[in-house]
Amino acid sequence: MLSTLPKGLGAGGCYYQYQGFWYSSVWLLGTIWAQQSFKARDTDILLAASPKSGTTWMKALMFAIINRKRYPHLPSSSSAAAAAASHPLLTKSPHNCVPYLEVRDEEHMIGGNPIAYLDSLPPSSPRLLSTHIPYTSLPKSILSDSGGRIVYIARNPKDVFVSYWSFCQKFKSKTDQSKGQPLAAISMEEAFELFCKGVSITGPFWDHVLDYWKASLEHPDQVVFMKYEDMKMDTMQHVKSLAEFMGHPFSLEEERQGVVQEIINLCSFQNLSNLEVNKSGAYHVHIASQTGQTPLLVNNSAFFRRGEVGDSKNHLTVEMLEHLDKITEEKLGSFGLKL
Repeated sequence: MLSTLPKGLGAGGCYYQYQGFWYSSVWLLGTIWAQQSFKARDTDILLAASPKSGTTWMKALMFAIINRKRYPHLPSSSSAAAAAASHPLLTKSPHNCVPYLEVRDEEHMIGGNPIAYLDSLPPSSPRLLSTHIPYTSLPKSILSDSGGRIVYIARNPKDVFVSYWSFCQKFKSKTDQSKGQPLAAISMEEAFELFCKGVSITGPFWDHVLDYWKASLEHPDQVVFMKYEDMKMDTMQHVKSLAEFMGHPFSLEEERQGVVQEIINLCSFQNLSNLEVNKSGAYHVHIASQTGQTPLLVNNSAFFRRGEVGDSKNHLTVEMLEHLDKITEEKLGSFGLKL
C-alpha cells in the first residue's frame, strides 16, 4: 500500500501521506492496524498529542495520578514505603507505562498482534493509552461516542519544531523502515521549510492541533485541550484539573498531605531525566506487517532534551520564528486558538 501513497522526505526520513497527514512507515502501518483492530471502551483515557509537544511528561503525570493509590507518594508505613520505592516510573520509561495505540514496546508485544496487549488489559480498571494519530483518523470505535475521555496537549510550534529536529538526530539507526535503506540527511533549514509546509510526523502540525481543538469545543465532556506552556506556568492547578477530568480528583486531604506536589516532583523533568532507566535504557518499538515485526530502537534519553518554554529562540533565526508565528496566526487565529 505504501507504494500507492504520496511520498516525501522529512527530518525523520521518508514520509507517506495518508488521510491528509504525513507518517513514517512504522507509524503509518501501526495507525492502520489500530484503525482496523482497536476496540474502544467507555472507561478508556487517551492522551493525544502532535509529537514533541510534551507527551513524555504528560504520560508520567497521568500514570502517577491514576495509580496514586496503588503506588503511594507519601509513605506512612514500611509497606507503603516499599510500594513508593518500587514505583514503575522509577524503573521504566513513561512510554512503557502508558502504551501507544499504534505501536507497541517490546515488553507488551503479544505474538504479531500489536493490539492484543490492549485487549488483554482487565476491563475492571481504565486503560490509560496514548496516541499521535490525528483526530479525524482515530479508530472509529473512539469517534463513535465510545464514552472514553481524550486529553490533548498542545505546544508552541516553534519549540515543537526544535524538539522534533533534535529528536530526529538522535535515532540510533537511520534507515527507511520500509526498504532498509540509509536515509538521506537534510539540513535544519530544509527540515524547517518542510515543517512549515506540513511535512512532519502526523503533520501538518496546525491541522493536527486544530482538529482536537474543535473536538474539545464540540465535546467538552469527552475532550479536554491543554497547553504545555500553561502546564509549565501553573503545574499545580493544571495537574488538579487534569485529575478532575480523568475522573480521579484529588481529595482535600490529599491536597493537604502534599500528594499533588509529590506527583509533580516525581514527574518533573529533572527527576525523570536523571533516572538510570531514562539515561541508559531504550524503547523498542514494534508493529506488525506482512514481513513480520519491524523493530525501531530509540534511546530513552532521546525523549528528554530541555523541557523548557521558549528555547527555540536559541536555535532559530528571528525570521524563522516570525515565519512560524505568522503561519500559526493564519491557521489558528480565526478559531480563537493561540499557541
